[in-house]
Amino acid sequence: MLAVTSIDTAHLDPAERFDFWHDLVARESAAARISSAHAADFTASARVVDLGTVKVSAWRYPSLDLRRTARMISSTDPELYQLALPLSGRGTVTQEERTGPLEPGGFTFIDTLRPHGSSHRPATSSRSPLRTLTVLIPRSALPVSESRVAAGRIGRIPADRGMGVLLAQFVRQVVDHPEQYAPTDATRLDAAALALVAGAVAGSLGAEDTLPVDLRADGLRVRIEAFIRRNLDDPSLTPATVAAAHHLSVRSLHRLFEGSPTTVAALIRTLRLERCLQDLGDPRLRHLSVRDIGRRRGFADPAHFSRVFREAYELSPGEYRQRAGGGL
Repeated sequence: MLAVTSIDTAHLDPAERFDFWHDLVARESAAARISSAHAADFTASARVVDLGTVKVSAWRYPSLDLRRTARMISSTDPELYQLALPLSGRGTVTQEERTGPLEPGGFTFIDTLRPHGSSHRPATSSRSPLRTLTVLIPRSALPVSESRVAAGRIGRIPADRGMGVLLAQFVRQVVDHPEQYAPTDATRLDAAALALVAGAVAGSLGAEDTLPVDLRADGLRVRIEAFIRRNLDDPSLTPATVAAAHHLSVRSLHRLFEGSPTTVAALIRTLRLERCLQDLGDPRLRHLSVRDIGRRRGFADPAHFSRVFREAYELSPGEYRQRAGGGL
């Protein structure tokens, strides 16, 4: 499992909760002045996953106002960029003289070495906590010049298209399911996170061509893997169709994945088998035959499905289903 820090103020005395949260924000991001109408009983939680260079986090909290003034910024502060994606609520964010929306559908880009502030409230009278995903990256790790970032006056980065949607999906997956990864996966995930952040920021500035070649290759691999996952159940999905969808030759596609732990064909096969494994163990799908399970996950040939399943799990699909209790 990845290195995860989980915090929940519900375990504290109500009188201690808000001060604890105030200190937590300063430790994980940057010192700021925080206020809330719920300060007397501030029930909130956070999950922080440290990938190495990049930190991704999920936060739940009631209404909140944050201000980081020029007087709070010192030369010893960590030099960080933060991308915040609200999943609920509405509000505003201010960076120096600019004000923009803080709402679902887009990442807000913050330079923690510059004064900024935000206000976040439920969109309705809902009593449900607000939810936000964040990404923290050292300024020095982002391969876009600080002067270009400052001059570009980055506002909202859409989370429903381009690299932004892949970044949003990536952060959700990692913070929601860190148990699905081994500690040794952190380095690869860190590289993927960096490529996605760099691609999203550079895209918002029209500066994709300034990114290092290796980082652009990392970003393309991430996009291709996301494409494969979206189209996994299509039996016509092959390295050739993946290459064509990304305007690459099959040879170029294979070259792109040369440094990866798996080939494109093996990745497609492994992901399909993982979905079949889940389906075979699902009692809600016991009305489907083993053949149907394989077919719905892209294995058009039942004999091929049975063979590669046995090679991967040392059981036939039927044997696995019986042991898992998914029916015959």
